[in-house]
Amino acid sequence: MIDLLVAGGGPAGLATAIHAARAGLEVVVAEPRPGPVDKACGEGLMPSAVRRLSALGVGVAGAPLHGIAYLDGRLRAEARFRTSPGRGVRRTELHAALAARADRLGVRTLPLRVDGIRQDAHGVTAAGLTARYLAAADGLHSPIRRALGLGAPAAPGPPARYGLRRHFAVRPWSDCVEVHWTARAEAYVTPLGPELVGVAVLTRDRAPFAEQLAAFPRLLERLPPAAATPARGAGPLRQRVRGRVAGRVLLVGDAAGYVDALTGEGIAVALAAAEQLVRCVLAGRPHDYDAAWRRVSRDYRMLTASLLWLRDRPWSAPRIVPAAARWPALFRAGVNRLS
Repeated sequence: MIDLLVAGGGPAGLATAIHAARAGLEVVVAEPRPGPVDKACGEGLMPSAVRRLSALGVGVAGAPLHGIAYLDGRLRAEARFRTSPGRGVRRTELHAALAARADRLGVRTLPLRVDGIRQDAHGVTAAGLTARYLAAADGLHSPIRRALGLGAPAAPGPPARYGLRRHFAVRPWSDCVEVHWTARAEAYVTPLGPELVGVAVLTRDRAPFAEQLAAFPRLLERLPPAAATPARGAGPLRQRVRGRVAGRVLLVGDAAGYVDALTGEGIAVALAAAEQLVRCVLAGRPHDYDAAWRRVSRDYRMLTASLLWLRDRPWSAPRIVPAAARWPALFRAGVNRLS
């Protein structure tokens, strides 16, 4: 019997598989999509994510990131990372590096879609395979989460937020991730290489990428007229979850719940949770995983939810960048707490 079946071959699923293989478990990844898996994300890895990848034996190229900068058209507030730098990495390159590491460890990846899950006291059967445990890393809108009834309805409040991303062939002008703020959206600019930046827009407004980007005239001045890649979208970003364990099935990555991409910590949290999931599987205590997930994601959830709350208030939203510029020590402390 397989020790661990991983549903989903994105970064969270592959990191889980790598941790399991390094611990001596037999692990299989089920991923129906061929080749590197891409998605709409900001592509900036915080220093903690880079360190966790290095501990897994995964090196990535890209561009060094030395901090986070907030801009609103008038002011710029910059917080430099105190320790090691982060990394701006194309999502496809991150996936390729993780997949290569998993392959070197003997992890099998099969072109299967996991559905029709059945489980008992001894194992889980899905996609024609039987394993002692199943790690569901099947994304933001996880079908497995939905099938197991682990999702929670959206809470009343502002409209959902969405993300859009494109790349531009231009030399990066900063060694930081720049976050450009307007009244209704943020644009994240991430250096990815000598002649490439990624631009991701987060907003509650449903409109094409070009229309969203027009709200950032100073950023537009720095970008070439044509993008290097088509627009990719994701959302709604907020995903509420009742729990992350159902018997022998454990949720990891975006499937385990998501607040927002506002602080750029999605990959770092996924990597930390993958390690905890495998520890719980090794101990034969899957029920401990939910508390472990909450522990490793606590700072991300608290700081992201707090910043999002301020972002949604008309009286506080225009004061976020001025506050970061006026109290730089507080801004640095928040950024480095996450990094």
